[in-house]
Amino acid sequence: MNKLKQANLYRSELISISGKLVERYNKCLVKLGFSATKLTSFSVDGIGWSPEIAEEKKEVYYLNNGEANPHAIIISPLQNGLPIYNPFHSYDTELMKLVFKKHQQKIQNITRDSAICIDFDQNIDVFYEPLDVLKYKDVLINFHLIDDLEKAKKEQLALIETFNRDYNFIDEDLHEQLLTSAKNYGDLRKRDITLESISFTTDSFFTKAFGGIYLLRNFISPILIFEVKKAYQIAINDTTFDVLMFHISQPELITQLRDHLIIECNLTEEVDLKRYERVKKFIFSEYLKDTQHPIKDILNDNMLFKSYLNKIDLEARKKVMSVERYLEKKAINKDTKIKDIVDEEFYFALHKPHSSLLANHQDLIWHLLVNIAPKDVLFFYWYDKEQFYQVFKTWDASIQDWTIETICNNF
Repeated sequence: MNKLKQANLYRSELISISGKLVERYNKCLVKLGFSATKLTSFSVDGIGWSPEIAEEKKEVYYLNNGEANPHAIIISPLQNGLPIYNPFHSYDTELMKLVFKKHQQKIQNITRDSAICIDFDQNIDVFYEPLDVLKYKDVLINFHLIDDLEKAKKEQLALIETFNRDYNFIDEDLHEQLLTSAKNYGDLRKRDITLESISFTTDSFFTKAFGGIYLLRNFISPILIFEVKKAYQIAINDTTFDVLMFHISQPELITQLRDHLIIECNLTEEVDLKRYERVKKFIFSEYLKDTQHPIKDILNDNMLFKSYLNKIDLEARKKVMSVERYLEKKAINKDTKIKDIVDEEFYFALHKPHSSLLANHQDLIWHLLVNIAPKDVLFFYWYDKEQFYQVFKTWDASIQDWTIETICNNF
């Protein structure tokens, strides 16, 4: 990961937590039902997730009480607008945007000397089977302050009211209680620390529950797409709901998504775009073994590209050039079929969200597409960073260099 870090492409927008903030963060963990961290410093993202604590606990989603009960921690107003590096749901970023839009000033006030625990209540206590994700609808965002600050304010106001009544101002015990409250919590009289709950309604989304499930709503019937075969096999035996179900590796999934106007692909248009070149080069790189030149140079130098294209075996060469071969043959014979010439994975990688989809739905479909056929390194990085990081580790060092250069050139 050092290469990505040096290029500022690896979790570069985390904020550092140390000193008193660590104590507050630990209070949040305990309040949410988790164990405190032993780390004295760490970093957090927009939802309060820390990669260092995840590593310490050996649990990526350590802020979840089971898959149905995710949480967040706001330790600093600087979290506003930060990326969420390992979201459990595709709409987690929208949830946090809503939180700061609604309560930004109060959050800034509260986090001067406190911290906020957030409970994303989906009205589901526990998941039992994959089709439970169909129960997702409204998410109620509830807020809880450490040290029971709201309760302390009520008690402080009650003490002041008692102090101002009759001759209570001479009561030394009351003086002591007021001083203790002020020392512990400061003057809470005019501080607005009440955070009203916020409601968020889901539509189509991706969740990491059951190994990863896409739920596409707003169609003739809902479509469920599973990343893990075990969850898919359990789900297809459940006839309770009228839903279409696919495993992400099924070729017919692409056909169904096209038929539902969820994705589209016009090869004549795609072949002139930079994305096509990225996909073609990456597919080509997978066939390059024991080369005399660095793979990065082969992909970037047109002369070397042609030289090595002629060195790989004929079937591999046909796959790399399959789109251009298809378009050439199609121009001569209109009955030429894509499936007879174009490599299936190459073809899948050139699909894009249908232009009629809303922006947030397009982002969700991009996330799906880069996992069906992760051949565009740029979009893979943009739409599923954590999965990209895992796959990046497995690549040849020279492919890594080309990937970093490709991503940096497109910022």
